[in-house]
Amino acid sequence: MTGRARLLLPVLVLAGLAAAPFLGFDTGFAYTLMARAMILGMAALSLSLLVGGAGLVSLGQAAMLGIGAYAVAALDHAGVTNALVVFPAAALLAGLFALVTGAVSLRTSGVHFIMITLAFGQMAFFTASSLSALGGDDGYTLYGRTEWMGTRLLEDRAAFHFILLALLAGTWLLLSALIDSRFGRVLRASRENALRAQAVGFSPFPYRLVAYTVAGAISGLAGALLANATEFVSPATLAWGRSGELLFMVILGGVGQLYGAILGALAIVLLEEWLSHLLNYWRLAFGPLLILSVLFLRNGLAGITAPPRRRRAPPKAAAPKAATLEARADA
Repeated sequence: MTGRARLLLPVLVLAGLAAAPFLGFDTGFAYTLMARAMILGMAALSLSLLVGGAGLVSLGQAAMLGIGAYAVAALDHAGVTNALVVFPAAALLAGLFALVTGAVSLRTSGVHFIMITLAFGQMAFFTASSLSALGGDDGYTLYGRTEWMGTRLLEDRAAFHFILLALLAGTWLLLSALIDSRFGRVLRASRENALRAQAVGFSPFPYRLVAYTVAGAISGLAGALLANATEFVSPATLAWGRSGELLFMVILGGVGQLYGAILGALAIVLLEEWLSHLLNYWRLAFGPLLILSVLFLRNGLAGITAPPRRRRAPPKAAAPKAATLEARADA
């Protein structure tokens, strides 16, 4: 795909989200639905950096999402509600958790990496469940959103919507620049052949660790935004099922394109909502639809805009040699 074709679909999606409130989607329900899709889209973008950029399939991304959410709850419990403190603290704590756990996890690969990230995620889940000061298994209720410089700006649904949209677009642009940079080229080279990258002088470990930490910090920020959107925090945010949901968003959207994570998040959130209103046992239909999408959308939703591949013409038969022609003439 050309650069313009790759940019067309994500720009249209972001423009659609920007125009939605002016097209009648300005109810509380619509704002809540779009907020959930954009926040999960940010978290899915961070995971797409690992899966598509570095070839690291993680099942612990929900831990970073939950740490960001619980950072909001812990600071709210301590009386700190300033956004200039809360959001950086959430990203920093999640990034620090990713740095420490990534230093251990990235020494493995393949199935072992998947299992160890799952183990760290479950450790964070059970730790959150045991925090009695923050509600334990029952969760923690926020009685107000984080303040912005002494004002309740985030309480305004339209303002919160456009803040989320700006953060989603900024995350996509930041990670796109990172993928297209020298750092991203080393990541992709390590994904294709780690030994070859190491042979030419690039050790994959530090690059992967930085990518893992950046992905964790972005997920932490998304978790802080999710806590504000729902005004509730519970251990369910850190459950491994959430990590699986984020991973499926990346796969459904298209692993090869970073913006596919945004498409996957929007598709799954909207599909869940549509099926839940249509059927009582909507999850029975949701699963087969996802399986069919994986089978028939090999390049994900992002591959829809890709131009069809041209079939190569069969190689022409080689012309007979002169000696062969002479032999046939003599015969």
